Amino acid sequence: MTTRILVVDDDLDLRHLLRDLLKRHGYEPLLASEGVSMWRQLENHEVDCIILDIMMPGDDGLSLCQQLRHRETDIPVIMLSAAGDETDRVVGLEVGADDYLPKPFSQRELLARIKAVLRRSQPKVQHASDTLASRPILQMGEWLFHQDQRMLASPEGIAIPLSTTEFKLLEAFVAHPKQVLSRDQLLTITAGREAQPFDRAVDVTVGRLRKKFRDNPKEPTLIETVRGGGYRLLSDVSVYRGEWSHG
Repeated sequence: MTTRILVVDDDLDLRHLLRDLLKRHGYEPLLASEGVSMWRQLENHEVDCIILDIMMPGDDGLSLCQQLRHRETDIPVIMLSAAGDETDRVVGLEVGADDYLPKPFSQRELLARIKAVLRRSQPKVQHASDTLASRPILQMGEWLFHQDQRMLASPEGIAIPLSTTEFKLLEAFVAHPKQVLSRDQLLTITAGREAQPFDRAVDVTVGRLRKKFRDNPKEPTLIETVRGGGYRLLSDVSVYRGEWSHG
């Protein structure tokens, strides 16, 4: 099936430029000029990725991205922001964007970012011999991590969905418990790219994950900041032998 990408931007020329670019590279583009038309497209089509501008009339891109995540959708979102506007880019990551790109951008870089977020969002292909197998539910203290469902279960039994980047980050931590992982290592794992100067993508995702764990960064019980080093999962990780019955 053709990969369908929704472009949401109030700039008509840019929408048409991206439409033509995506068509040339084998994607099926959908276009929207603002939030109302974005929701209309999502109601009528299955979408694999959203390219979302921040500055638009009505609901801006940050608000729309937040609304998407509140609806618990895992559609990858690449946000477009004005060049040099670091605050908007950081906030975009905080509300659930998977990546960002400052304007003006190169077409080659945009295509590379699209391929990266699509690759991270795709389920891993299983071999025929693995079709009956599933990854175990893991336990970290009083918390459970259901890898197949991409969810946490709180000590009270509340199911908490994880975004794509949060899921990738937690996967890295549980694979290396009590080991310090640098920001560069974590960014390569979660975003498939090297860190840029002042890149806060990993810090923002760690902050979002901490909020879901209700983990105080000043007195952490799960994710510790290692000065000059990166981050470390403090808890042991074990396979949970009970049943997943959280709602």
